[in-house]
Amino acid sequence: MRVFSADILRRQIEAVLAAWGLPEERCKLMSGLMIEADLRGIDSHGIGMLPHYETRRLAGLVFPDATPEVVTDNPAFCIVDAGHGLGHAAGAMAMGMAIEKAKNTAVGLGLVKRSNHYGAAGVYATMASDQGLIGISMTGTSQRSIVPTFAKEPMYSTNPIACAVPAGERPAFVLDMATSTVAVGKLDIYRRLGQSLPAGWALDEDGGIRTDAQAAFDARPRRMTPLGGDRERGSHKGYGLAIMVDILSSVLTGSWFGAHDLKTGKTGQHHNIGSFFLAIDPEFFRDEGADFEGDMDALIDTLKATPPADHSQPVMVAGEPEKIAKMKREKDGIPISDTLLEELRKASETSGAAYLLGN
Repeated sequence: MRVFSADILRRQIEAVLAAWGLPEERCKLMSGLMIEADLRGIDSHGIGMLPHYETRRLAGLVFPDATPEVVTDNPAFCIVDAGHGLGHAAGAMAMGMAIEKAKNTAVGLGLVKRSNHYGAAGVYATMASDQGLIGISMTGTSQRSIVPTFAKEPMYSTNPIACAVPAGERPAFVLDMATSTVAVGKLDIYRRLGQSLPAGWALDEDGGIRTDAQAAFDARPRRMTPLGGDRERGSHKGYGLAIMVDILSSVLTGSWFGAHDLKTGKTGQHHNIGSFFLAIDPEFFRDEGADFEGDMDALIDTLKATPPADHSQPVMVAGEPEKIAKMKREKDGIPISDTLLEELRKASETSGAAYLLGN
């Protein structure tokens, strides 16, 4: 593993994106969203996605320089057409518009269609909490990789949910989770490190446990478990949450479910992912002078005051591990595996961009 500053990694992403033909402003937007994921310790959704994006670009699956277009805009909600581009710019646009609507009407909704992978769901939710609003972000996906409870074949993917809520003196509550046991990117991390997977993350063709990270990642289709792993451990709950995400993100926007059109069962050359963004202004729902963020502080303090089972590990709330990781990585840098460095070198080469991370 080597360690790099956020700045040099950001510049590497921007170099590749510029070589794709993206304008400077969008390069900075995308690199900022991706590196924010790395700073928070969400290595599965930061610069590690860049080689995969390059592979999809070369295969003609995405139009990286597509310009998102607002196709519906009214006081309550908006719909953004990503034009088969990567999802970051369209997602940021939809959440930004949802935030502005919520400031006027208490609640604002943004939907995105004809999109692609948008990175870490939490970075969009925190766009709202940074402005004193509650933010929710979720998205469909471009592949089948999660096996429903009692099933043998995958039907949908990791379908993440993120919710960010501002507090006063305390850090925001930020839940950012896949509805699968782990994200696909976790298989990628273990593959790059040459490590075996924990039992229960991935399955083989017969429904048995698979621990070979390379085999699990390379499998087509991949076979991973819903949150919970199996029925006895609550996988039906992860399964249900995932389908809720697809209803709001994919069915509502007329996008693909599990990488295919629901009515025809067919796939097309280009991905068609739908995403969902919600912003809520809590001040509209409170009595005059009531302190929502102060109440959030009290809630967080109450949870953290719970006696721990192990005194070496205090009770935490969602968002704390990411905040701790960000403080450390802003100071010490972001670790990058040798395998990922080689993949980034190749992606830079095939895109025609300079490689900035050494030999």
